Amino acid sequence: MKKIFAAAALSALTLGAYAQITGDIFIHDPSTIVRCNGIYYTFGTGSGGLMSDDGYTWRSGAVKPGGGVAPDAMKIGDRYLITYSGNFPGTQGKTHGVCQTMWATTLNPDSVDYSAEELVAWAGADDDCYSIDPALLLDPTTERLWMSYGTYFGAIRIVELDPKTAKRLPKSEPVDVAIDCEAPALMYHNGWYYLLGTHGTCCDGVNSTYNIVCGRSREVTGPYVDNVGRDMLEGGGKMVLSAGNRVTGPGHFGRYIEEDGCEKMSCHFEADFDRSGKSVLGIRALLWKNDWPVAADPFKEGTFEIESERRGYALELAVDFVRMQGAGRGFGNASTPDVPLQTQMLADVIGDWPKGNIDIRLNDYMFRPHQRWTVTAVGDKGGYLGAPYYKITIEGTNRALAATADGELTSVPQYTGAPEQLWRIEQLVDGTYRIISEKVPGKEGQQFALVCTGDCSLTLGKYDFNDVNCKWNFRDR
Repeated sequence: MKKIFAAAALSALTLGAYAQITGDIFIHDPSTIVRCNGIYYTFGTGSGGLMSDDGYTWRSGAVKPGGGVAPDAMKIGDRYLITYSGNFPGTQGKTHGVCQTMWATTLNPDSVDYSAEELVAWAGADDDCYSIDPALLLDPTTERLWMSYGTYFGAIRIVELDPKTAKRLPKSEPVDVAIDCEAPALMYHNGWYYLLGTHGTCCDGVNSTYNIVCGRSREVTGPYVDNVGRDMLEGGGKMVLSAGNRVTGPGHFGRYIEEDGCEKMSCHFEADFDRSGKSVLGIRALLWKNDWPVAADPFKEGTFEIESERRGYALELAVDFVRMQGAGRGFGNASTPDVPLQTQMLADVIGDWPKGNIDIRLNDYMFRPHQRWTVTAVGDKGGYLGAPYYKITIEGTNRALAATADGELTSVPQYTGAPEQLWRIEQLVDGTYRIISEKVPGKEGQQFALVCTGDCSLTLGKYDFNDVNCKWNFRDR
């Protein structure tokens, strides 16, 4: 953390809500989200943290013994490794600080069993570094364990740890990789190592200027260079996430991979304008564009064409196509005045629709009433990591998209809030979306996604990121 107000940074932070998640989510400097025995955990500065059963509704209660500053956490094998900053040194850069690690067999605050702490990084009074804000990377290509740390008051550094003991390797010397940022984090993607840094100022509420930037390298020890060739040792960094959507000051990046092609990032926002300017947990979809990480905007409710990535056809009710009046061949007479034609209205066609369930299919999009779907959050029904469940209804009606007991799609005349009428909408790393039923009747505990079986036909089936039939777009046109 850049120490603008030391007292604010050191205060005991309790937890509350952000636009896409709910509950008590007030936190500062959150660790990467880790799941333990079905519960999501993140730890913050101080000894407290957050817990969630579903990733949508959060509560305080996670505990990291020993206090400390800006922790990180990850699972290695059947244990959990936690790292954090101790001996909080104040607001001056050239004072000593330390980074420590500890093991846990569980993150449950009622039955934690933490091992002894290990001192793995430090900085003396004359060292051009500030040993704080540690983060972990277990290299998926080598199984080597790395820790990044540092702040504005000197260099960002990387040091290698022993993945079996979490002790610093005897011959591992810290490597300088960046300046002009803090709260560094490392990740690996598609042959590249990425260094994420938090740039700007913190701890000043709505006036905090925090934002998250990154560079990448073919080697874990750098050099880390941004998209226009600037080395992060010279202050470079490509923007990943900045202020917007009534929250400001994102910092302390963490990556969570749910499934192949479905990734999330966590952070804190220094100030939530809808929560009295308090610091809150944020969760966004993590996208990849030309092998650069991009934080997605929150999914917003609205009325859309739901478009298949397979062919570009639109989800629609399987009802008869109703021709519009006044339709000629389109040539017309140039001497007559232009008159706007009215779009086909729901009232023009709904009387001819069946009264019971109506099947679902795909077809050419013509912005007709049977092709316009309103997506609405239903937060009182719970959710998943970073978002609530949604209902999907025909615009202007209560006719809802629903899963059937035989794993097919239908529309029911009235939305009732039944689990089979709830949908999980998640943006994938390529910018498309997956749409997953909260429940298929009689198949509890199994996950079923909306899947094309042909250009015009679809079903509920297994999600596969590499299958274009599983991908959808939400378009307003």
